[in-house]
Amino acid sequence: MDLNEIVDIAVVGARNDLAQLGTSDAVIAGGTWLFSEPQPGIRRLFDITGLGWEPVTVETSGLELAATCTVERVSALSRELPPDWIAAPLLHQCCTALLASYKIWGSATVGGNLCLSFPAGAMISLATALDATVTIWRADGSDRSVAITEFVTGAATNVLETGDVVRSVFLPAAALRARTAFRKIALAPLGRSGAVLVGRLDLPTDGGAFALAVTGSTTRPLSLRFDTVPTPDALDAALDDIPDDVWHEDAHGAPDWRKAVSRVLAHEIRQELS
Repeated sequence: MDLNEIVDIAVVGARNDLAQLGTSDAVIAGGTWLFSEPQPGIRRLFDITGLGWEPVTVETSGLELAATCTVERVSALSRELPPDWIAAPLLHQCCTALLASYKIWGSATVGGNLCLSFPAGAMISLATALDATVTIWRADGSDRSVAITEFVTGAATNVLETGDVVRSVFLPAAALRARTAFRKIALAPLGRSGAVLVGRLDLPTDGGAFALAVTGSTTRPLSLRFDTVPTPDALDAALDDIPDDVWHEDAHGAPDWRKAVSRVLAHEIRQELS
C-alpha cells in the first residue's frame, strides 16, 4: 500500500541518528505490516536496516537474534544450531504459526513481530517459550533488557516509549537445551492462530523445571512455571489462575473457546513431556 502521507525516509547509519525519532515517525525494517494498511499521522520512516546488524549470533551462553533478523532466517536455524540445543525445531515450528507467504517470511522481522505485540505474534510465542530477554535502545541513549513477558503488556501494547528501538532478543542456552512440545490451533486451517502453547522441560543439569508458554489465546504472553512436570490438577489450577480478562477476544476466537482449547493443548503438552 502506498503511504501517501510520508514525506521523508531516513536510512539510519548510526545509533545517534535515532535521536531524531518523534511521535510522527515510524521505524521500518521489513515493513510487511507497515505497508499493509494506512498509517495516518506518520510522516517519516527510519530505515534501521542500514545499521548492518548481524542477524544471528551464536554464543555458548545462548542465541542472539537481531531485531532485523527475518522470520525466514529464524526458521532456517532449526537445521543449523548446535546438536545439544535440542529445542532447535521449535524455531521453525513457531514460524509456522505466522500465517504468511514465503515472501512475507523473507521480509518480516523478529523485531517487527515483537513490536506489533499482537496476541498471535509467532516470535512472541518463541521468545516466551525460551525465556527470552529483549534489549531496547532507549531514547536517552541507555540500554534496557526486559523479559518478553514484561515487554508485551497487552494486545498490541508494550513497554516501548517514543524514541525507543528494539535492538535484539536473546534466547539462553539452558532453554535451548530443553525438550519442547508445540501446539497451535485456529478456527480455520489457514486462519490466524487462536492459541499457541509451548511446553519446555529443562534438563536435570539445568534445574529440571517445566514451563508452559500460553500465547495467542491471551492478550499478553504468559509463562506458567513448575519445579517439574506438573500433575494434571496442578496444571489445571495454574490455568484457572489466569484472569478472565486476559483471555483474548477478536474475530479469530472468543475468550471461552480460547480458554477451553488452551486447557486441552496444555494437557497434551504435559503428557508429551512427562
